Amino acid sequence: MSAVADPRLVLRDEELDAGLELMMLAEAAIWAGVDAGLEAEDLNLGRSHWRAAFLMKRRPGLGVQELAHITSLSKQAASRVISDLEGQGLAEKAQGDLDGRRRAATLTEAGAAFETRISERLRGQLARAYRTGGLDGVGGARRILAALAGGRTKTGAGR
Repeated sequence: MSAVADPRLVLRDEELDAGLELMMLAEAAIWAGVDAGLEAEDLNLGRSHWRAAFLMKRRPGLGVQELAHITSLSKQAASRVISDLEGQGLAEKAQGDLDGRRRAATLTEAGAAFETRISERLRGQLARAYRTGGLDGVGGARRILAALAGGRTKTGAGR
């Protein structure tokens, strides 16, 4: 996605700082929703576990290396998160089709239900925010977030 920048758009440091502040506050609100969901689950799992489950749903067959890259976790931490999910019966690893050393992770039925219960809370938050931004705001917000995510997005994720 390489949209041409509008030369009329001049952003002062104050405007950029206000945007950064809003992103930090929005992130805190999202994680509060995740934390509440995790607390209700009572599985002794943390944010990284839900994040991995969410990404496994969106990217079936996700491997440790890819999870580490897109989440900025170390490979060891990503491996531990997947192993924790596996230990709770929420994920399973299978040998890769092309590379027998690669162990692709997928959610079990219980893992998919776990991910869905927590994500439902967040979808409500996001839907309310999108409605506030209006029809034109949704596309703009997604383009901005996709640009910030850089190479971590799937093809078409910012559309």
